[in-house]
Amino acid sequence: MTAPRLPVLSLLETRVLGVLCEKQHTVSDTYPLSLNALVAGCNQKTSRHPIIEVSEADVLSTVDSLKGPALIIETSGGRVTRYAHNMERALRLPSQSIALLTALMLRGPQTAGELRINSERLHRFADISAVEGFLQELAERPEGALVVELPRQPGSRENRWAHLLSGVPVIDDAPAPDFHADFATPSSGCRSRCRPRNTRTRRLPVRRGRES
Repeated sequence: MTAPRLPVLSLLETRVLGVLCEKQHTVSDTYPLSLNALVAGCNQKTSRHPIIEVSEADVLSTVDSLKGPALIIETSGGRVTRYAHNMERALRLPSQSIALLTALMLRGPQTAGELRINSERLHRFADISAVEGFLQELAERPEGALVVELPRQPGSRENRWAHLLSGVPVIDDAPAPDFHADFATPSSGCRSRCRPRNTRTRRLPVRRGRES
């Protein structure tokens, strides 16, 4: 059985999924996440590109939209509703691929070397060639590519990779943000844009429902 075709996801939808995938490994004792924890992860100022500011209502609406394609599971144990991702089953992907997609959803386009470093807390890849192998599998996925190798930027020695969960990314020749710093720089659009503007947090327009 092949994996179902996914809808094109918004920036906030990929951010919610990325946060759930990340926190499953980094704060496993409090996972699945409450709505408050999920909002905090979306608005986090470190290890994020772009930095966004969203409300509980924004995130709750996004969670509801992700239940349709079975990308999120809601649990009702205890007094607080909690949320977990279902990426591996929904997309029929190994944990290594989910780790790479998570890094791309949370931090934007990166080289294979950057991905190896930034996904280390989710999965330890033996070397860069292992990362490149899983990236190639994602790019050549029979049900549809989930990543794409971007054209090399002027002055760069390596090509970057971007996820395709939000469609084909719009990339210009601006330098890539420093993903090893303790902050991320916001960008100008809701898709996978890489044009740095300034360090102000951006309020994110949220899609309230899918068009039929």
